Amino acid sequence: MTLEQLRIFVAVAEREHMTRAAEALNLTQSATSAAIAALEERHDVKLFDRVGRRIVLTQTGHAFLDEARAVLARATLATQALDDLAGLRRGQLRLGASQTVANYWLPRLMQAFRLAHPGVTLDLQIGNTEQIAEAVADLSVDLGIVEGAPQRNDLNQTAVTGDRTALIVPKGHEWTGKPPKTGEDFRAASWVLREPGSGTRAMLEDLLARHGLGLGDLDVALELPSNEAVRAAVQAGAGASLLSILVAEPSIMAGTVCEVAIDLPPRSFYILRHKERHETGLEQAFIRLADAQGPKAEA
Repeated sequence: MTLEQLRIFVAVAEREHMTRAAEALNLTQSATSAAIAALEERHDVKLFDRVGRRIVLTQTGHAFLDEARAVLARATLATQALDDLAGLRRGQLRLGASQTVANYWLPRLMQAFRLAHPGVTLDLQIGNTEQIAEAVADLSVDLGIVEGAPQRNDLNQTAVTGDRTALIVPKGHEWTGKPPKTGEDFRAASWVLREPGSGTRAMLEDLLARHGLGLGDLDVALELPSNEAVRAAVQAGAGASLLSILVAEPSIMAGTVCEVAIDLPPRSFYILRHKERHETGLEQAFIRLADAQGPKAEA
C-alpha cells in the first residue's frame, strides 16, 4: 500500500466519482481506477459499490476512510517537520477560515505571508465557525481562523484583533432615528440571520442575551448561508441584522443600508490549532504575523 494509493482512495471517496477525483489529482481516469482496483485486489476487499454511473463506499470503505485520512495527515506532518528544517523556505500551510475572516480579513494577511515566505504554498478552506473548528480537529487543516471561540477541549485558541459588529437596517427603518433599547424593541423587528454555526449569528445571540432574549424570541424573516446574502436581504427591506463592519461598511457608505447607533463591543478573531499536534515553524510564523496586524485581543 502506498501513500499515492491512499490519496487516490480518499479523493474518490470524498467525491464519489472517479472522473472528478482523477481531475482533482491531475491523473487519468484509468490510473485512478487502477489504483483503487489494486487496493481491493491486494487486500481482497470491496471498497466501493458501482451503482449505475455512481460509486458509493461500502461498509468496509467507510471504515477504511478514517484510517486513510489519518495516515495522510501524519505524512503531511512529517513533511512539514522536514520543511521546518529547511528554514521555512518551502512547505505547505493549510488554512481554514470562517466566511467573514476569509473574504474580508485574511487575504491581506495571506499576501503578507506569501511575500515573507515565497516558497510556501498556502491552501484555504472556507466554512462557518463550527465547520472550521471540526476541520482543525480532524487534521484537515493546520490552522483555523474564526470569528467566535468554539467551546472545544481539543483545540488551542489564540485571540487576535478582529473587527467590530454593526447593527444594520434598511433605509427608512425606524431604528435609524430611535435605536432599540429594550427587549420589546428587538421583538418587534423583523430579522435576517446567518445559519447555525456561524460566528456572526453567535454575536447576535450575545447581544440578545444582554436583553434577556434568545433567537426564538425574534421574528425571523430569513435565514441565509452567507454574509453577502444577508446584506442584500437587509438592503431589500427584509429586516435588521448584525454583520461584521468589514462586510457592512461598503453598503453603509453607499447609503443602501443604515447602521444603527447602538453600543457593540469589538470582537476578537481566534486562531485554532489542535492541542496534540506539533506546532510547526510555518504555523508559528503565521500566528506571529497575524498577531502583528494589531494589538492582541483579550481571550
